This record gives sequence, structure tokens and C-alpha cells, in this order.
Amino acid sequence: QVQLVESGGGLVQAGGSLRLSCAASARTFSSRTMGWFRQAPGKERDFVAAISWSGGTTYYEDSVKGRFAISRDNAKKSVYLQMNSLKPEDTAVYYCAASAPYWRNYVRQSDYNAWGQGTQVTVSS
Repeated sequence: QVQLVESGGGLVQAGGSLRLSCAASARTFSSRTMGWFRQAPGKERDFVAAISWSGGTTYYEDSVKGRFAISRDNAKKSVYLQMNSLKPEDTAVYYCAASAPYWRNYVRQSDYNAWGQGTQVTVSS
């Protein structure tokens, strides 16, 4: 059973930055694709970014490319999302997710079998 705990959300003005963190409990963390999703009020949960288990490959949703950066530290069993140039439309609850070991797909919610509780990010205009 993988447990994920996000932190780092908050209120920021447009153009500002936030760094989200996700700490995992799994001994197999280093073999799992990790992802970030977000859910705005009244909308579905959408893919934001993902990183391969080695950290060598990253994937981004088009609207965050060039602004967000996902990274991981396998020794600390943690994944991060650096968010720069934030926009009001980035406002959402952000969720960290872990795939099954050695799972290569990353876009769909069904590609992940463990989720954090979410952290609120609010960007004011």
C-alpha cells in the first residue's frame, strides 16, 4: 500500500511561483511513474505532469509546458512540481499519484493506483 502526502499549496498572485512536494511511503518508489493531476471546481481531474521512475523522462500537459517542472528524488521518496508564472486558470486542487511498479503509461487516472489527498493552489488575478 502506497501512501502519498502532498504539501506546498497556497494562495499566490498571478505571475508568482509555488513548489508542491509529495512524500511517498512505498519501498518501491523508485520503480514507479509519478504524476501530478489537478481538479478545478466543477471540472474533471486532469493530467498536469509525470516523470518516469528513473527521472530521465518528463511529460507535461500543453498549457503548463515551459512554466511547470516535475522532478523527483528517489533517495527521499519524493516528487516535486515547481510552478512558475502562475495564472488564475491554474487554480485547482493538485493531486500526486503513483503508478504500479514499472508501469509506463502516464496520462490517464487509471494509470495510477495510489493518490494523495490533494493540496489547494489558488492564483489571484
